Amino acid sequence: MSLPHSQVTYTVEEYLELERQSEERHEYLDGQVYAMAGESEEHGDICMNLSRIISTQLLGKPCRARSKDTKVRSGPDPTHRHSAKGLYSYPDLVVVCGERQYHDQHRDVLLNPTVIIEVLSPSTEAFDRGEKWWRYQTWLPSLTDHVLVSQSRPLIEHYLRQPRRDWLYSSVDDLAGNLTLSSIGCTLRLREGYDRIVFPVETSEDLDEE
Repeated sequence: MSLPHSQVTYTVEEYLELERQSEERHEYLDGQVYAMAGESEEHGDICMNLSRIISTQLLGKPCRARSKDTKVRSGPDPTHRHSAKGLYSYPDLVVVCGERQYHDQHRDVLLNPTVIIEVLSPSTEAFDRGEKWWRYQTWLPSLTDHVLVSQSRPLIEHYLRQPRRDWLYSSVDDLAGNLTLSSIGCTLRLREGYDRIVFPVETSEDLDEE
């Protein structure tokens, strides 16, 4: 997440009104509005690969994929017009199953995602792993799978919700490997997800430093 768009505190209602008129995307966290930074070539390619893979496998199924232009609310339902609590973010890829639930009649803020996939960037990784992930766990009871995809090396991390509301962690770091998302009947093959991505070649010096 980048620096705040300004030091002004916005209510949720003010943020949504401004965002619906803006040509650029902004995320919202407890009153602060953050302009979203542009993406790298690798980030864009991985997002497009994953969108194609997931949406193709969902053809004819009750779940559907949504692009990174879909806002998700991870916070309480505003109880009054001056509320400034909550996270309104744009995940890189969202899958929602069954009837979709929205924040209001504009139908542009999703409340019940099933799967969220984030492609990590150096500037946002700490926030994605920290505050954002905590908000997802706390405020999205519909979420069954949270997937983090590295753009610097072949690595996909998966958090799967368990019956007691804790999360099971697993990861795949081999281009020949794959990750199955049973909740939506999809398989992510790393070689396909990282198609056209060229990773730096590790040298003996890199391995020694590790």
